[in-house]
Order: sequence, then structure tokens, then C-alpha cells
Amino acid sequence: MTEADSEVPFVKSVFHASDFDRESELAFAHALAIALMRQTRLAILHAGDRVEEDWERFPAVRETLTRWGLLEPGSPRHDVFRKLSVEVTKVNAQGKPAAAMTRFITEHEPDLLVLATEGRKGLGRWLHSSVAERVARRTHTMSLFVPKDGRGFVSLDDGSTSLRRILVPVDRLPDPTRAVVLATRAAEALGEPPCEITLLHVGSTHPPANDYPKGARWRFDERLQPGDVVDTILESGEKADLIVMATDGRNGPLDALRGSHTERVVRGAHCPVLAVPIV
Repeated sequence: MTEADSEVPFVKSVFHASDFDRESELAFAHALAIALMRQTRLAILHAGDRVEEDWERFPAVRETLTRWGLLEPGSPRHDVFRKLSVEVTKVNAQGKPAAAMTRFITEHEPDLLVLATEGRKGLGRWLHSSVAERVARRTHTMSLFVPKDGRGFVSLDDGSTSLRRILVPVDRLPDPTRAVVLATRAAEALGEPPCEITLLHVGSTHPPANDYPKGARWRFDERLQPGDVVDTILESGEKADLIVMATDGRNGPLDALRGSHTERVVRGAHCPVLAVPIV
């Protein structure tokens, strides 16, 4: 591990896209919890054919914080920042969601996107990438994909976290070091010690050893397993609370049709997936 990798920031600003769908509220809970933990900015954006005038349709930040026991009922808007050091911005944008989100992210440069995703099966999942995937790929920004029909590590009811098992697929390329470092940051900030971080290599031989960070709040479990890369990651991730993957985009003509390994894991996983772009 290099000195630069050891200084990788976990999160300094958070972006969340809302489609006003109740099934997307779990992703909102993750975005809010991470912003609280990091005491940072949280931007919530909705995009559509027209500018939405009903601000009440946006995720209810103060109501959620009150339910989580962090604000008193009826607290004014400024208490979110004054008491909890979280600066929340809600944005209405006109236009197609992917384009509007890309414009906002390019201009404001958040370093974490928290996006709700829907799994797809069959031909549809091979030929049509989701809005969340397109935005993450275009902006090359670290992204936490939270499945609408899956499980999360943040409770929408009370804001509690349950991060006990993290899966990190590792290989020679792309270099997994930043993904492993970020997994340890997540374990340190949100995990229940000792959080188990499984380093999974799909193949017949282990990749070269690396000097990954040591800490009292997590332990590493190295695993070598043969099989199809995506299927093996999804099978190994059945009991994980979070999958963290290094990604360098698409690498060939087949990936251009069905998506990168990371995108295919995002579509099939039942837990959140943190995609870590590697430059």
C-alpha cells in the first residue's frame, strides 16, 4: 500500500438522486447516514420533464432525523446544520435524469454518489444499462448503489447501521488497493467490530500479496475460488452487507453489450455495492 492510498478520503460530499419513489428511500437513508457520519454536504436532486414545484415530495430530511432521535419534533431547517453539521441542498432540475445528474455532478464534484438501483434479468439486463450506471460511468465518481428490492446496512426506521461483512473482489487488474482501503474506512466508520472483510480472488492462483491496512475494527479473510467472475462474486456476496469493487470501466466488445463486471454485480446483488473508479 502506498502513502497516497493510505490517505484516500472516505467521503467529503454526498450526492443522492431521488425519483420520489418510496422504494428509493433506503438509498436516501444511506446517503443521509453517511453525510451525518462525515458531517458533510448532502445534495438531493430530482430531474424530470418539468421543474417539480412540490418540495414536500422530496425525501423528508428533518422528519427522518426526528425519527432517528437526532432532532426534536418541529425543529427548524437550520438545525440540521447548526446541530448536526450537515448542509443539505435540494435541487429541482429539468431534463432527462441522466443528463441532469451528470451536469450537476460535473459542476459540483461530489465524491460519493448514492443511487437506488433496480435489478433486471434476462435480455433487458444485458442490453439496457440503468440511469444510475450511466451516470456513475460518465462522471467517473465513486458510487454506492443501493438495491430497491434488497437489503441495506442503514435502517430507514432508526438510522442504525449493521455493517458486519464486507466483500472485496481482488485481482491484479484493476488494482484493488483503493477498494480495500475504502472497505476498511467503511468498517471503521460504520461497522460492528470486528467487521470481516473478505478478499475474494476468482481464479486458480492468488494475486500478489499486498500490504493492506491493519486495524482493530476489522479483520481480513482471504479466499480463492474458481468459477465465472460475476456469478462467483454474487454467490459469495449473498451474506455480505456491502460489496466494494474497483472498476476501470468496460474492457471489450462483450462488456459493451452486457456491462462491466461491476455493473453486472450491481444488477444482481441483494446488498449495496460501492464502485471505486481506478484512474
